Amino acid sequence: MILSYAYQPDEDWQPVVVAAYRTPIGRAFGSLATVAAEDLLAPIIRRILAETGVGPDAIDDVLVGNAAGGGGNIGRLAALTAGLPMAVPGVAIDRQCGSGLEAIIMAARLIQAKAGSCFLAGGVESVSTAPWRVERPKANGAVPRFYGRARFSPETIGDPEMGVAAENVARQFGISRQRQDEFALRSHRLAVAAAEAGLFRPEIVEITTMRGPVEWDECPRPTTSPEALANLKPVFLADGSVTAGNACPVNDGACLVLVMSRGMARNLGIEKGLAFIDSAAAGVDPNLLGIGPVAATGKLMQRQPDLSLSAIDVIEFNEAFAAQVLASLDQLEIPANAVNKEGGAIALGHPFGASGAILVTRLYGQLIRGDGWTPRATGLAMIGIGGGIGLTALFEAVRLF
Repeated sequence: MILSYAYQPDEDWQPVVVAAYRTPIGRAFGSLATVAAEDLLAPIIRRILAETGVGPDAIDDVLVGNAAGGGGNIGRLAALTAGLPMAVPGVAIDRQCGSGLEAIIMAARLIQAKAGSCFLAGGVESVSTAPWRVERPKANGAVPRFYGRARFSPETIGDPEMGVAAENVARQFGISRQRQDEFALRSHRLAVAAAEAGLFRPEIVEITTMRGPVEWDECPRPTTSPEALANLKPVFLADGSVTAGNACPVNDGACLVLVMSRGMARNLGIEKGLAFIDSAAAGVDPNLLGIGPVAATGKLMQRQPDLSLSAIDVIEFNEAFAAQVLASLDQLEIPANAVNKEGGAIALGHPFGASGAILVTRLYGQLIRGDGWTPRATGLAMIGIGGGIGLTALFEAVRLF
């Protein structure tokens, strides 16, 4: 199937993901608690360069998404920490939970614009080491106020906490507690099975900590059961349906991919890659922020008249809350069993700034790695974002020569 591009670039300037790695995903204040954000990213940078043979001075830029960190330019800090030449710049990107995916999209768009040939792009989150946020008092002598996150929407519209927004979605779209728990159980069972089968091993870069090496994701629970999930109480509203079991945990982790022009990849002798086709972002009511992927995916698919959602081979949808995933899938008429076939963020975790890049790495793992890859197979990455935004990106497995 020939996919439509936002515009038709020279083939040599088609953006292609040719390497994709992530750290293990740790629970906040868990296995990766002592590792700063730049130290999560640096080993991935070194691994990507070692695998591909790309010279450090060939990197045009390092684009890194981050949502809950302390500010500054984490892209530049990570580049220097990894030992990249001082001539290689870096940039930080904040589209909250979509930051890692946005970084990859921006790298691809820069290549399409012929503004560079080779980019490291992805995201990172270290909730464990992020500084506290303190609001400056409005009057001298007043007590400073600690707060958890920036505002995403003016109060005149509504700016609910993520869990409350998930409850809003569950009620608005009739997503029952039972469906949410069943979806969460599926996520854990699939992630545990994938881990036991070694499917995550090729994409994980081991992280060394003061306590020793970390090699595995910390959060998938092999002992989760329907009974255990049913016994959990709602977290955000007393009469709600969103629990700690059908929502993602809070996590630390990092993920980067190498995006380069098709012409550069061919010159390096790289045989296959994940070609970027197109992407779309769209806004929705911030009070129902979890359905953002519906609007973004609809916008993207309008530019793909010859492709239907049912024909896409692999779909990765960020599982912040089971309620918002199920509501979005219902609206898009995508069966729940068609997404996240190796588990999702409810089981693996949701390191905010990295999660969008992890979606792409999971696509890469399923469509490119190994001997069973299928040229022309398609993949879709979808994520909902605080403030009422959806972000969706379309990729295709390609043979480069």
